[in-house]
Amino acid sequence: MKKVLILIITLALLAGCGSKKEELPKEELSKVVVTLDWTPNTNHTGLYVAKDKDFYKDLGLDVEIVQPSSGTAEQLVATDKAQFGVSYQESVTFARLEEVPVVSIAAVIQHNTSGFAALSTKGIKTPKDFEGKKYGGWGSPIEKATLKALMDSVGADVEKVDILSSGATDFFASSKKDIDFAWIFAGWTGIEAKLKGIGIDYISLKDFAPELDYYTPVIITSEKNISENKELVEKFMQATKKGYEFAMKNPEESAEILLANAPELDKDLVVESQKFLAGEYQAEANSWGIQKKSVWDMYTDWLFANGLMENKIDTTKAFTNEFIK
Repeated sequence: MKKVLILIITLALLAGCGSKKEELPKEELSKVVVTLDWTPNTNHTGLYVAKDKDFYKDLGLDVEIVQPSSGTAEQLVATDKAQFGVSYQESVTFARLEEVPVVSIAAVIQHNTSGFAALSTKGIKTPKDFEGKKYGGWGSPIEKATLKALMDSVGADVEKVDILSSGATDFFASSKKDIDFAWIFAGWTGIEAKLKGIGIDYISLKDFAPELDYYTPVIITSEKNISENKELVEKFMQATKKGYEFAMKNPEESAEILLANAPELDKDLVVESQKFLAGEYQAEANSWGIQKKSVWDMYTDWLFANGLMENKIDTTKAFTNEFIK
């Protein structure tokens, strides 16, 4: 019996040694940097979900999500300081015009959920009411052209608007003392107004002008990444899509994930914003992230018609649905 026991122990030890010899080294994860367009918010939740749920890691990616400290997302992606970034259709359009080789590979939200808003006490109900009022923006020529498009539709004169460059200021604070209306996102500032019990009047861009129903935001990469690291782009988008699909189905849990990564955000605002975007990420599209050429063409034509572009870009090079599967 003693000999049998010794034999069993010996065999077990040998088996253990054998299994250790057969262990393969762990595959190194590919380092990937994603630069946001702004501070973390619910537009970015799918990225954080994909990271925290190990969707990226499961595909061999070690993803770092950063905020741009210098330069734009387009510049950082084009120079390979970040492999992916969060941008906007208008930014990609102008980048392509300047021959910056970035490509939109997914629409984060299917429709433009932004518009002009004012405190209800301002009496701004339609674009006609913009006349004689102060608009607070960030100093882009696109703002005046957008205001003009809405005002032209109701026979109003954009030259009667006092356009101020107030920068990235708080909408509510600025509205009380400096401006009458501003450009906001319904899924963030609009919800914040409801939570604070502040009445606002909101004029949706897409409801007044179909050509303004463009993609904002989008996820971008570089032409070089697509040509030289196609598998990396495929893996990144596979995991990212999974992250946004999870956020659509689980808005409250996804909100908690975003808050864990950005604890400075207001919890109630994040949760309610996440619930709102759960129905907006994909909307009526067949898949999250899909982009239509007609949307890119309409907005490009509008920019050109309004003198904001000297030449039109080739929209087929500005976006692709190749990685939405």
